Order: sequence, then C-alpha cells, then structure tokens
Amino acid sequence: MSTENLPQSPEQPSRKPRVAVVFGGRSSEHGISVVTAGAVLKAIDRTKYDVLPIGITTDGRWALTADEPERMAIADRRTPSVDELAESHEGGVVLPVDPANREVVYSEPGSVPKALGEVDVVFPVLHGPYGEDGTLQGLLELSGVPYVGSGVLASAVGQDKEYMKRVFTSFGLKVGPYVVVRPREWAQDESAARRKIVDFAGEHGWPLFVKPARAGSSIGITKVDDLSGLDEAIAEAQRHDPKILVEAALRGREIECGVLEFEDGPRASVPAEIPPPDAHAYYDFEAKYIDSTPGVVPAPLTEEQTAEVRALAVDAFEAASCEGLVRADFFLTEDGDWVINEINTMPGFTPISMYPQMWQASGIGYPELVDRLVQAALRRSTGLR
Repeated sequence: MSTENLPQSPEQPSRKPRVAVVFGGRSSEHGISVVTAGAVLKAIDRTKYDVLPIGITTDGRWALTADEPERMAIADRRTPSVDELAESHEGGVVLPVDPANREVVYSEPGSVPKALGEVDVVFPVLHGPYGEDGTLQGLLELSGVPYVGSGVLASAVGQDKEYMKRVFTSFGLKVGPYVVVRPREWAQDESAARRKIVDFAGEHGWPLFVKPARAGSSIGITKVDDLSGLDEAIAEAQRHDPKILVEAALRGREIECGVLEFEDGPRASVPAEIPPPDAHAYYDFEAKYIDSTPGVVPAPLTEEQTAEVRALAVDAFEAASCEGLVRADFFLTEDGDWVINEINTMPGFTPISMYPQMWQASGIGYPELVDRLVQAALRRSTGLR
C-alpha cells in the first residue's frame, strides 16, 4: 500500500548545541574570570547555540546566574563577583557524573530539584587553581562532557610554572634562570629557604621577580630590587600559593603570541609586544586589567623574528600537549635569543585582552574566535585521545 497520500509526521527540529559557560571560581583570579564570562556570553552566537551561565562562588558553590553580560564588567576599578550575580544564595547546580547522562540539575533547600536540560559542551573561563589547573577538566572527563581548552595534563602543566619550565626545557625550548621554594622547604627551615633565594640573586643579580608558582593574571607578583624587599615579596606570593617561584630579570622585549586549534592542527597568530607601562614598575594586574595598558599589535618585528616566535609558540603548545587555545609569552633578549616565559591555557579572554586582539589582527574576530573554540571542543571526545 502506498504511503504517498497519507499525512506525514512533521520532522522534529534538531536541537541547538547547549553551551554551559562556567566562570568565577575559588582562585584569586575570580573577578577576571567573571569579566571574561561576560564577554563570551555577549559574543556567543545565540542563533547557533543555547547558553547556560553557571558561576562558581569564591567558596566553591556552583550557582545559577542571570544571563546578563552587562553586569559582568569592571566598574569603578572593581571586578564583579559570582555572589553578586547568583539567582539564589542557597541553590546549587550539579553536573552529571554519569557519562551516559548530561542532564544538569538545579536544587534549593526544601524544593524539588529542577532539570536544566542537557549540556553538550562546557566553556570553562576559569583562571588559576580549581579551574584552569586540570581539576575542573578532570571532573568533566569523569562526566563525559566535552569542554573548551586543554585536558588534565596540559592544564596542570600550564598552571604550575616550575613544571611548565621543566617540560619546555626537555623539548629544547629556552627558559630563563629560576629557583623554586616549596612549602615543605619553607616550613622546615625558613632561613635556608631564604638563603637559597639570596644565593640565586648573588649569581644572577637583582632585581628578581617573586611569584606564586601556580597563579596567573600577574597576581601576587613582586619585583624585588634588593634584599630589603625580599621578605615582603615572599609573604605576598605565599598569600596566593605556598609554593613560590623566583625568576631573574631578563633584559629584552616582551612578546606574546596566540595559538588556536584548527581542523588541521594548531596555528599561531601574529605576535604582539607589551611595552613597559608608564605608570607601573612592570606589566602587573592593574596595568593589564584596570588601566588597560595597550599592547602593540602586530609587534614591530622583522619577518624572520615573526616567523621564529610563531613557530616557537606552536612548539610550546605541542610540548605541553595543549588543545584549543594557548597564549605563549616570550622575551626577545638583547642578544636576539627567544626565551619562553610561560603559557596560559586559558588566557585573559576579554575583548581588550591580548589573545583576542592578536587573533583580530590575524583575521579572526571575537565572535568567530568563540565559535571556533566551541566547535573544536565538540569535535573532540573525552577520555584518552
């Protein structure tokens, strides 16, 4: 019997991929993460994706937040917080832990849990520990939910500046002189740990940069010009991380380069130069985010230098087994050598941040950049790859 004239069931429209933008977090970079989330929420193509904003408070609660990017900007030299954006101060969002179920659930005390729908991909715009360091990536791997950016190993390596430098050295990339003081060293013998830094200064000279080993956004970093400022610098770094890294100052130009994962592999953007900020001793947190010290894009380099740094940025991306995106930071020394300072597996991602600016100058605008990162995540599976 012919079915040609029978009424046909209407085809169900395919569901748009659902993107959970996860932001905030427990690190000292909480506020910048919220600012980044606002930019991503504003730029993501709503005709192509459904979006679910999820904020993590400073005490670790996963909160349902309003989809209001305009409330996520720096105002009066102050960064926003998830606590200000949360729809409830008691409710919590729970991701699935069963790879066969991607249903996100919201619950409040005394209320029936509410299903928020399935999530197809997570865009984690968290910076620092408990988000950028492999911890969240491990949770998403267990949940079987694809996510933007690097996996567990690369995220952990990219967060810990000591092991990042060790990996780069093993792959033949040049790093600057540094020394590490671990928490146990400091706890067992403060004098010996301090002497280790003083001996390092005796070998490499002042000034030194004292940093938290596992933080970013230039938070907790102090430029130390002589012995008198060392104890205060150590205390400031340890406020953010009990493990500290001390680096010798390098004479040269600060050059950055963005790496983005395409269908055929990673490619590097045009590089940018970070000129010495007029009102700051170095490119610190306020110079980056509050005063928005502009970088020079593209960097005024020769064709040969530009080709060299772009190739080195991709080498660093591959050395750490990165995925999605990376910003690689270099020094071009007075001797003409390229020294890699660090990579960021989730770099500053506001429209004024250097990573989007470099890709804008390379022909990829902010909305397209967001889309490419989501698409790259959707192409990848979780698990070993």
